[in-house]
Amino acid sequence: MKQLVAFDLDGTLAESKQPLKDSMGEALADLLTVAHVAVISGGDWPQFDKQVASRLPERADRSKLWLMPTTGTKLYTYADGRWNTVYAELFSDEQKAAIIEAFHASLEATGFVPEQTWGERIEDRGSQITFSALGQQAPLDAKEHWDPDFAKRKVIQADLRQRLPDLSINMGGATSIDITQKGVDKAYGLKRLRDESGIPLDAMMFIGDAIFPGGNDYPAKELGLDTVKVRDPDETLSVIAAIVACQK
Repeated sequence: MKQLVAFDLDGTLAESKQPLKDSMGEALADLLTVAHVAVISGGDWPQFDKQVASRLPERADRSKLWLMPTTGTKLYTYADGRWNTVYAELFSDEQKAAIIEAFHASLEATGFVPEQTWGERIEDRGSQITFSALGQQAPLDAKEHWDPDFAKRKVIQADLRQRLPDLSINMGGATSIDITQKGVDKAYGLKRLRDESGIPLDAMMFIGDAIFPGGNDYPAKELGLDTVKVRDPDETLSVIAAIVACQK
């Protein structure tokens, strides 16, 4: 029996930057009756609030829900009728400037300039700097077709790792690359979750769509957690239903 089930967000619980569907909110409420639930992803708190926190049915036991924005460099829990910050680890202004400069240089060097973008391509999330190739507001269809096999981002990622050897650089979502402090990835976030929750790693499992070398969910597998790789949110619904049935 697992005490906690952790999830990636985009591509796993919801389509990229889209709110949870009602069916997923109900499924998570069911899961919260038998286990703690964590969500760890690259988005910042406003995105988590839009996609997850505000989409849960009233019956959901939020006291057992752990929300971990920016790859676990922030943690929010629910108490006294509201979401509260447990911790937040932020970049310095100098680090942010160096990262943004490296992004611009890498994109110029690798030549990946899309024909059309929607909104800002580089976002400062405090504890994480995120590059979204088509812009933060790109439509889902355009995002899904830009780099479905991660090939374009692997080139950019390799170049950035040469420029920023002291930082962690991972692919996330449909078009994103996330930069955090060295050693900060989902394994780091899950270890912080262990420390904050008191739930041991061997009592956790992780579900995500990018559990492969270079994918931002792969560190959970390297950490030794039991993992389930899913294709999309529809498959996640089936996995959750199976877990609830087994736990009961």
